[in-house]
Amino acid sequence: MVKISIVYDSNFKGQTAALAECVAEGARTVEGAEVHVLHVDDVDDNWSTLHTSDALIFGSPTYIGSVSGKFKLFAEKLAGEVWLKRMWKNKFAAGFTVSAGQSGDKMNCLTQMIVFASQMAMIWVPQHALGGKYSTAGSDKDINRLAGYLGAMAQANIDEPADIAPPESDRETARMHGRHVTQVAAQFIVGQTTLPFQEETPFDAEGEGRPLTLPELSG
Repeated sequence: MVKISIVYDSNFKGQTAALAECVAEGARTVEGAEVHVLHVDDVDDNWSTLHTSDALIFGSPTYIGSVSGKFKLFAEKLAGEVWLKRMWKNKFAAGFTVSAGQSGDKMNCLTQMIVFASQMAMIWVPQHALGGKYSTAGSDKDINRLAGYLGAMAQANIDEPADIAPPESDRETARMHGRHVTQVAAQFIVGQTTLPFQEETPFDAEGEGRPLTLPELSG
């Protein structure tokens, strides 16, 4: 079994929440996958789930060219025990984002997620689907129509509700991303069983609750 947690922030019209569900749909197509979808507001009640996940897929709207404030606050909660004790070392990480603009500086949002994951010694899984709409033969119905490779990128018109925007092509791209990350994590679990790390022992996260912050640790 492989355990996947999707941690996201979504505000305004709920487009990021819609993408999170699509990522989860894709992850659930992998046999044996246990999938959890958590809004950042619910993280404090689900730390044990995150600690014992094999992969964490992060989601945030791109606000002013960056992750949202709530998502950043979630990331900063990792700056104590999770970072210091390497609690999430060698877990897989991936990301998705949505903005109203075709660009919207979504790349910067995903880059921030990669930095967060790298600070925790996680392994980033990029978007694997070839970008679409590279020529006059392409269209908005193409998979990965925005040609993003750091993660799943979506675009949602600001005047449309979440049941319409993002469009189905972006939703299917998110499903494929969720499935791919889950498959990679599942393969890694099998590989660890066959060839475990020789020089280090993975952190035992069973029973771990809210991680202490740096001020708590230093006080």
